[in-house]
Amino acid sequence: MKLIFAVLMLLAWGTPVLATPSFEEAVAMFEDKDFKAAIEIAEPLANEGDPRAMAMMGALYHSGSGVEADIKKAVTWFTKAAENDHPGAQFTLAMLYLDGSLGELDPETGAKWLEKAATGGNAQAQYNLGLVASGVYGTTPDWPAAAQWFKKSAEAGFAEAQYNLGLLYLDGKGVDADQLTAATWFSKAAVQGLSEAALDYGVLVFRGEGVQKDEAVGAKWMLVAARRGNAIAQNRVAKLYATGRGLALDVVEAMKWNILASRGGRADPWLDDFAAKQPESQRQEAQSSADAFKPEEAKSGS
Repeated sequence: MKLIFAVLMLLAWGTPVLATPSFEEAVAMFEDKDFKAAIEIAEPLANEGDPRAMAMMGALYHSGSGVEADIKKAVTWFTKAAENDHPGAQFTLAMLYLDGSLGELDPETGAKWLEKAATGGNAQAQYNLGLVASGVYGTTPDWPAAAQWFKKSAEAGFAEAQYNLGLLYLDGKGVDADQLTAATWFSKAAVQGLSEAALDYGVLVFRGEGVQKDEAVGAKWMLVAARRGNAIAQNRVAKLYATGRGLALDVVEAMKWNILASRGGRADPWLDDFAAKQPESQRQEAQSSADAFKPEEAKSGS
């Protein structure tokens, strides 16, 4: 899992205090990419105990902005900020221990800092605690704990947590199996743009599992996932177009989506055979359409 450090987000996660003009100036210098000037302002503040400045110093040393990259110094500053109850630094420090940036994984230390950030209400930290409890980082799975943390994050609106919570309800891990509840969480994540959730929600609706069966509505959700680049959804949509189930029969669209799914690692012998039987002109049209395809980006609230 690659961690992207957003300094301004780290600062926003800090304890609400009246920002001093000096620190605001450090932020302004950072925004202008004048990192050396930002360091000149932030470092004295950090040494005086300002956790926001400590977090900034950690991020600068981690990215090598204005200074030579030094992961040990970055950890030192992040730790100081985290010990001063800076939730953003707590989360960032946790992920450094969990993603291998410091060498060997240290799930125990990572989970400790995640929990501190999570209890402060950080939804992403809650989600990652759910991953720790799911065994993602080499830990022993604790499914009830995973469900608990995913639920906290999901209720805060974190799409990935909503999707993972849906999977737990679908499989009955840590919670009683409940397809309706799974579909509910899938739908919440789907409308936020998560293609995996759109696919799984579409499948449940298409089959009528836990929800009212509606092949047309289910197919539309699978198409949403396909348009966002999900190869599994592209394979399913290709079959729907080829058979006319849920979507109007369209040979060219079937072949187009099969080409895209194959590029994404979801080759399908049946669809390949289907395409081989079609006129050359239609195969060329499908190829041109596939070559011009660009995945859609999720729109807020869509």
